[in-house]
Amino acid sequence: MTEPNSQKTITRDDSGHLDQTLRPQTWEEYVGQSKIKENLRILLTAARERGHAAEHILLYGPPGLGKTTLAHLISKTLGTNMRTTSGPAIERVGDLAAILTNLAPGDVLFIDEIHRLSKTIEEVLYPAMESGVLDIIIGKGPSARTVQLELPPFTLVAATTRISLLSAPLRSRFSGGTFRLEFYADNEIADILTRSALLLEVTTDPIVMDTIAHRCRATPRTANYLLKRCRDLAQLERVDLTDDVVNRTFKLLEIDTLGLGAPDRAVLEAIIHKFGGGPVGLNTIAAATGEEQSTIEDVIEPYLIRQGLLERTPRGRVAAAEAYKHLELIK
Repeated sequence: MTEPNSQKTITRDDSGHLDQTLRPQTWEEYVGQSKIKENLRILLTAARERGHAAEHILLYGPPGLGKTTLAHLISKTLGTNMRTTSGPAIERVGDLAAILTNLAPGDVLFIDEIHRLSKTIEEVLYPAMESGVLDIIIGKGPSARTVQLELPPFTLVAATTRISLLSAPLRSRFSGGTFRLEFYADNEIADILTRSALLLEVTTDPIVMDTIAHRCRATPRTANYLLKRCRDLAQLERVDLTDDVVNRTFKLLEIDTLGLGAPDRAVLEAIIHKFGGGPVGLNTIAAATGEEQSTIEDVIEPYLIRQGLLERTPRGRVAAAEAYKHLELIK
């Protein structure tokens, strides 16, 4: 029998988007990333005391670790508005000019997936970040002229999952700091899930939180997704969220005890059963599993390697001894 959560202490407007509801609204609610939080606290508090816009900040790391949430908290700490856009949404110089010229003094501009900005847009962004001016070329050919617009002081907070795709000149202009978000420990994920369960008004216990935390690939976004799916099954069956409900939900989602999904296991099984454990090339694995090479390389492989199930060698991918053991255990 499970014991209900303690009395709900977190209140939030649940009428909006659910993911937005679960997003931490204060630094105290934001679990983990303690070194980044301390660095940002110093940077932002000092800038606010001086009455200046904070210096530009770059956040990078795998998806789902809290980069967007940090951007919102940075804006709240500075007490300014935040304008949000993304690299793919800024297609022309005019798009960037419209965004920058509509900023108020001290505003935070958040650009997600900034690595997808075109080189032309980057060139226009450099002087905006460094000197607070926007250079716009009017006309073409011999009659072309440059107009320089003064911009209000602002803070650019950028996020990327592929920092290697950012040019060196752009990276160097984030004078406030470049911060890498780390994967979360199971106990940190359990704390995040406990808070989410309160907001979702789910009755559960710590054992359930630990079970979900162990299978969420050390990622808060995935953890909240799994919690919501477990809640759905418990709701339909009119029962509390027990360990049995969680295990049945994971079975329906085809997620095993290590957090591997069907595509992850398909890659391991192809390497072991079709290619003798490897080494085997990426394109061959893609052909054998029907997955795109980029999906295998960017999504599936990193987690398998972190779990010690897969090795990358100069000759190709090789299944580790732990992969054999794991596949045998879940048969």
